[in-house]
Amino acid sequence: MQNMKFNTKTIHGGQMHEETTGSVMPPVFLTSTFAQSSPGEHKGYAYARGTNPTRTALEASFAALENGTHAFAFASGMAAIDAVLRLLKPGDEVIAGDDLYGGTYRMFTQLFQKYGLEFTYVDMNSIENVTNAITANTKLIWIETPTNPLMKIADIEAISAKIKDENSEILVAVDNTFATPYLQKPLDLGADIVMHSATKYLGGHSDLVMGALMVNNEKLAKDIHFIQFAAGAIAGPMDSFLALRGVKTLHVRMQRHCENGLKVAKFLDAHSKVDKVYYPGLETHESYAIAKKQMNDFGGMVSFKLKDESKKETFAFLESTKLFTLAESLGGVESLVNHPVTMSHGSIPEKERLKIGITDSLIRLSVGIEDIEDLLNDLEQALNA
Repeated sequence: MQNMKFNTKTIHGGQMHEETTGSVMPPVFLTSTFAQSSPGEHKGYAYARGTNPTRTALEASFAALENGTHAFAFASGMAAIDAVLRLLKPGDEVIAGDDLYGGTYRMFTQLFQKYGLEFTYVDMNSIENVTNAITANTKLIWIETPTNPLMKIADIEAISAKIKDENSEILVAVDNTFATPYLQKPLDLGADIVMHSATKYLGGHSDLVMGALMVNNEKLAKDIHFIQFAAGAIAGPMDSFLALRGVKTLHVRMQRHCENGLKVAKFLDAHSKVDKVYYPGLETHESYAIAKKQMNDFGGMVSFKLKDESKKETFAFLESTKLFTLAESLGGVESLVNHPVTMSHGSIPEKERLKIGITDSLIRLSVGIEDIEDLLNDLEQALNA
């Protein structure tokens, strides 16, 4: 069936019933190798590091969700980013946003920088900041939008178009973890590569660790497949099964995440103890117009700062929530609360954090799909703890 709508794609996209038994869900193929009828002759599978039927089913679903032609499931989101950077060579430059997930920043600065890659960080709220930073060595633009944790928005379509007009060889990659393909599809907006920490919304239940890359270019797909096969950072069959199960409810989960996210953001924005709220669905957000243009809704991630900027007051809030669990990660059905300075962004030097506004009083919420009244009551009691 062609031209399926997104809600149908989450369930049927790229999927077929298992041929031998007619199983509606793909079996978990717990095997490392596959029988060959003659040397080099097999049924499409030889060794599980290269391909595995359960992973193949998941990757077909991933590709369908992002309107891509190929997708790759990795052992983690960081493994997926690692594969993208392996497309480059020493001396190549990456231009990235100045507000990045701490693990991404750590990989850039502490791993690949010493292997000869160069990194430049700019505020991608302005397209000119990106284009003005381009040099003869620039080979990759790394976009995170919305950003983690300050919820900045980059105009994917405008940046991609400008980059391709000036240098068609520069790759544009987008970390689409916060938005998910339910909210925005970077490949449709001109990007070359989409990356997800599938640990988050795609899996959706905080029970797996996985990364994903989606592309719609045959050469890129071949290059990424070779890197994944050679380096070996593949998603296992059981995790692939769990992720595929999670994807099937992505659309209904994201609807509730978005509904609850906006209500939490408005509640915090009106609260006397809150100084500032970072959420692209608020009309006061500096890039609200861009977010409204390129996203179908605004997601379930909300960051905010308390008026009392002391660490004592911040920790009092973090230690007082009952439904919002203090924990790393995001994107699960349950609500989580995170302190970027000590948790997700602890690897970023203090000077760099403060430069962009990641202070001790910044709190990040992953708003789950619980009843909104319970969530607001929890936030109210924690703010008054």
